[in-house]
This record gives sequence, structure tokens and C-alpha cells, in this order.
Amino acid sequence: MEGTGFPRNRFPSMGKRHRKGDPGAYLARIPIMRPLLLNLAVTLDGYIEGPKGEIDWCLTDQDYGITAFMERCDALLMGRKSYEAMLKYDPSGMPGKHKYVFSRTLSGARPETEFLQGDLAGHVRRIQRAQGKAIWLYGGGEVIEQCLAAGLVDELCLSIHPVLLGGGRPLFGHMPRAGLRLLDSTTYDTGLVQVTYAVQR
Repeated sequence: MEGTGFPRNRFPSMGKRHRKGDPGAYLARIPIMRPLLLNLAVTLDGYIEGPKGEIDWCLTDQDYGITAFMERCDALLMGRKSYEAMLKYDPSGMPGKHKYVFSRTLSGARPETEFLQGDLAGHVRRIQRAQGKAIWLYGGGEVIEQCLAAGLVDELCLSIHPVLLGGGRPLFGHMPRAGLRLLDSTTYDTGLVQVTYAVQR
């Protein structure tokens, strides 16, 4: 399953062995975990936003592979600030994509949106067990940090921008050590370098 974004060790234990002569019987019942994919812009010095939350340094002059990436996903996972920023940028709220929003203040019914509170890791694992395509870990910093620390992220796609901020919100905070395997690397004429890694477990 290499290259699909589905780590081989994300399956439940086998328990009872399948009957001899019927190797596909058990495999057909294995629930495949939907991969959680982190895709975001980051500065060369490792920040995802400036000291005042500014993201004016993000390049938007071309696609940078986001259309192809979005075809892999049918859901987004994010915090309240990222959700509100998304609606400000796109009031339609990315129709066709289900939004899971962690918030202590937002609630109620909104189209294709589920507001979550409490155990982040537990909610994410529940979402990963549901049927569907990949899940985009959209932001913000606190949600990303918790998902990384809990070992929930399967793939990192980082668009490294040719700028040094010198301060702001760093991408990586306190998290356990993790090995990475390079899947892809693309250099654009603007100086942006996009790298994609699979998280090794």
C-alpha cells in the first residue's frame, strides 16, 4: 500500500485467523483508516503566521498543486480561527467538503459543518474510521500541534515560502520525535519549494 498515504500499521489487530483457503475473507472486513494530511504554507524559518497573525506573505499567483490535493480530500479539520478565516476568504465554505471545527464557542447547525469539543484525538480517530476520502488538516496552530503530538498525521505537505519572518507562530512546537519519508518535491519559479513527507511509524 506504499505511496497511497495509508500507513501499513494503521490497521486493527487480526484477532482470529481467517480460514485457510479464504485469504480475502478477513481483509475484506478491515476498516481502512482515512489518512490525515497536513498541507499548509510555512516560511523558510518555520512560521505559519506572523506575530500579529499575518499571512500576507503567502503566494497566491498560481495553483501550487492545491487543486490536485483537494481532489484527494472530502473533509477538512480545523480550529475556530481557521474556520472563520476560511469563510472570510470563501463565504461559500468550500461546498462539497465536510468541515470538522474544534471550538469552545461555536455551535449550532451549519451546512456540511460539525462543531466539536473535548477529546481532539478521540474525535479525529472517529472521523478517520468513517467512510470517505482523505482529511485535510487545515489549521490552526493549536489543532495542528495536538494532532502531530498525538501521532495522528499521516502526511505532511509543506509549501516553503522564500521569506524570513523572524517571529510569529512556529509550525512545530513540543512534539515527540518522528521519522519522515520523502514522497515528492517540487520547485516553482517563484522560489517556493513544496515537499511532501509520509510520517513513519
